Amino acid sequence: MVPGDQDSPLHSTYHEEGPPSYYDTQDFPAPQWDDSSVRQAFIRKVFLVLTLQLSVTFTFVASFTFLDGLKVFVQTHTWSYYLSYGVFFCCLLALSCCGDLQRRHPWNLMALSILTLSLSYMVAMVASFYDTDAVLMAVGITVLVCFSVVLFSMQTRYDFTSCRGVLLVLLVVLVLFSILLLCVRNRVLELIYAALGALLFTGFLAVDVQLLLGNKNLSLSPEDFVFAALSLYTDIINIFLYLLALVGRAKE
Repeated sequence: MVPGDQDSPLHSTYHEEGPPSYYDTQDFPAPQWDDSSVRQAFIRKVFLVLTLQLSVTFTFVASFTFLDGLKVFVQTHTWSYYLSYGVFFCCLLALSCCGDLQRRHPWNLMALSILTLSLSYMVAMVASFYDTDAVLMAVGITVLVCFSVVLFSMQTRYDFTSCRGVLLVLLVVLVLFSILLLCVRNRVLELIYAALGALLFTGFLAVDVQLLLGNKNLSLSPEDFVFAALSLYTDIINIFLYLLALVGRAKE
C-alpha cells in the first residue's frame, strides 16, 4: 500500500488535539479584541502565514511530480515518509500540548516551519505515486473548493462554529471507516471514503474560517495566529489528499 494512499496522515490533526484558546463572544466578551483593526491585522497575518505554508507544500508537490529523479528517489526510500511523519507528529504534539509554545516567539514560528516542511514532504511523496494529470486535477479542484468555502463562510449568516462537535464525531467515524478499509480492499468503498473525507474537512475549513473571522458565537483570540494558520493549513492539505485519492481512484 502506498503511504497515505488510503488513510490520510492527518487523521490526528489539530482538531483532535484539543480546542484552541477561543472565547464565547456572548458569555465571555473580550473587549480588547473588539477593535476591528486588530481583528483585520490578525486575519492578514494568518493568511500571510498560510500562503507561505501552501507555497512551500505545493512547491514540494510540483518538484516530486515533474522531476523524475526526485520521484524515483522518494518512491524507493519510503522510510523517509515515516521519518517525516514522526517529525510532523512531534511538532504537532508540542504545539498542541504546550500552550505557551503557540505564543512564544520565535519558537512558535520555528515549530510551525519544521511542521510545514515535514508535512510538505509527506504530501509530495504521496502525490508522487499518482499520475501527473490526477495531481494537477486535484490541485485545481482543491483551489476551487477552498476559495468557494472561504467566500461562503465569510458571507453566510449561518454559524458553522456550532457544528464543531458534530464534525469531531464524524471524524471519529471516518477513522473507523479507514480501519475497515485496511481489512477490506474495495474500490467503491475507497471512492466513498475519499469523498466523505473531502466533505468532512471542507466542513472543518468552514468552521475554522469563521473562528478566524470572529463574527460568530465562537472565535479565536488574535494571540493564537499560529493555531489559526495551522488549522486552516491542515484542513486544506486534508482536502487535497482526499481529492487526490478520489481522482486517482476514479481514473484507474
